[in-house]
Amino acid sequence: MCGIGGFSSSRAAYTEEPGRWQEILESMNRVQKRRGPDEEGIFLEKKCGLAHVRLSIIDLERGRQPMTRRAGGKTCTIAYNGEIYNMKALQKELKGQGICFTTDSDTEVILQGYLTEGESFIKKLNGIFAIALWDQREEALYLFRDRAGVKPLFYTIQGDTLIFSSEIKGLFQYPQVEAVADRESLCEIFALGPAKSYGKGVFRNILEVEGGSRLLWKDGRLREKKYWQLQSRSHEDSFEETVEKTSWLVEDAVKLQMLSDIPICTFLSGGVDSSLVTAICARELKKQGKVLHTFSFDFQGNDRYFKANSFQPSQDRPWVEKMVEYSGTSHHFLTCGNQEMIECLYKSVDARDLPCMADVESSMLYFCSLVAEHNKVTLTGECADEIFGGYPWFHKREAFETPAFPWSPDMKVRQTLLSEELIQTLPMEEYARAAYEKTIRKTPVLAGESPEEKRRREISYLNLKWFMATLLDRMDRTAMYSGLEARVPFADHRIIEYVWNVPWSMKCRDGVVKALLRRSGEGKLPKEVLWRRKSPYPKTYHPDYEAMLGARLLEVLADPGAPIRQLVDKKKAEKFVESPSDYGKPWYGQLMAGPQMLAYMLQVNYWLEKYQVRILL
Repeated sequence: MCGIGGFSSSRAAYTEEPGRWQEILESMNRVQKRRGPDEEGIFLEKKCGLAHVRLSIIDLERGRQPMTRRAGGKTCTIAYNGEIYNMKALQKELKGQGICFTTDSDTEVILQGYLTEGESFIKKLNGIFAIALWDQREEALYLFRDRAGVKPLFYTIQGDTLIFSSEIKGLFQYPQVEAVADRESLCEIFALGPAKSYGKGVFRNILEVEGGSRLLWKDGRLREKKYWQLQSRSHEDSFEETVEKTSWLVEDAVKLQMLSDIPICTFLSGGVDSSLVTAICARELKKQGKVLHTFSFDFQGNDRYFKANSFQPSQDRPWVEKMVEYSGTSHHFLTCGNQEMIECLYKSVDARDLPCMADVESSMLYFCSLVAEHNKVTLTGECADEIFGGYPWFHKREAFETPAFPWSPDMKVRQTLLSEELIQTLPMEEYARAAYEKTIRKTPVLAGESPEEKRRREISYLNLKWFMATLLDRMDRTAMYSGLEARVPFADHRIIEYVWNVPWSMKCRDGVVKALLRRSGEGKLPKEVLWRRKSPYPKTYHPDYEAMLGARLLEVLADPGAPIRQLVDKKKAEKFVESPSDYGKPWYGQLMAGPQMLAYMLQVNYWLEKYQVRILL
């Protein structure tokens, strides 16, 4: 994995002042160094500059970037972040066409594929990627992002110049790119956060390349094109055929994503998703005489303070132990304490460049820092719930009847701590409703489906475009902050495409949550693990943690210079801190309740300070 950045202008002459522009590229690399601690490089031409920091995973010695190749009168240079899992098959195909390779890197496969077939070659890639490709003859900059949007890619436009970066902080290294939050930005933070609108970067004039999209910057004009999008079709396979195909797709995706020149590991919670990934990896490595390393996460004190609720029915450890024994992995139990979690609240903002999922994110960042001491590549079970219908709102009547994001239907809960002036100023409800309705309008429908099935598609599409995107952002930033590459086999576009069109009666056979995925995993897991009731990412239930958060927020609000004072009502915050939190009534999905509200406000304050955000109301 890596970080990329750069700029292009139709009127520039960067080579006339190379020192100045090289310094900007080096600055882009410096602020994204955590994404690629192993190597860095820059490329500067008359109308384009590219920057790259590298985490070496494939062809450790020869895969340096930016990389330039020439063929058929064309000269192209690439800076790329990601992994192409079918690179060997594509390399073999290109060699059959007479293409000679000087490396075994997927970077060169992309570059030679483009030189041979043009931009349509991107459709052949199975992987996660953010690609910047400079075509010298065309004087054109291409930006590509993978179908599911696993790898980030942001950009902004200043006059005739396009500036891009893997992370928003890279854009701020370019002159006159400012950190400004306007009303729309604050609606993103308070009405939608920790999610954000796809295509937007929250800061004013900061945008995001959407998943499955190509941007072409040429002659000072931006042209956007979708090279991939979901399509609704009739599902013709029987249930048995659907189970068989799903089983094959999951297995193939996991095996493809084991591609690495260094050892891999997996995250293991004892749930069906991570357990399937772990079982397949462990079996494949065992064939090679190797043992898979696995990691599970929990919080200090949860053995004493854990309280089961409708969202978190059980603790993970007993299930992890069953899987470790079953798959014969070398397991590491990791725990996070209150102090580490609070300290990482701010580091996770540094990683995301935005307020994020509070301790759900800070704890993951801490855990990833520990995993990175052992391994640089991990496979996770992310995305299965969004694709196979694992969340409560896939099954509750309220989600079908409420025209709102099902994980965040009540705006009043979100406004609990905000000042009345801000509530009156920001059109939060209207903004959230417009974002929701935009996604509903774009949901791929199938003619002739019943209203109920149509609504199921809408809920599924909302999950793919919003909830899954938020968790993918969390996984990328928390992992890459420590130079750890996190892979997500369930986000393989073949799985997304196939399962999208599987009827709900098959996905939820006999009313069993994620029945299709469970049936497809038969024979690969112990039965009790395969049919275990879903339990989401763990949270701390330690009372001291919430008390520490409350004290810290009140301390911040007592500071006249704290930027959040213009947004939060101090008296409301004091009352909130005094009241016991209800973990069973979250304000963002099943992950964020009372304590996370306090932590989120601390993150907002830190974000405003750290990025010196100028607020325009």
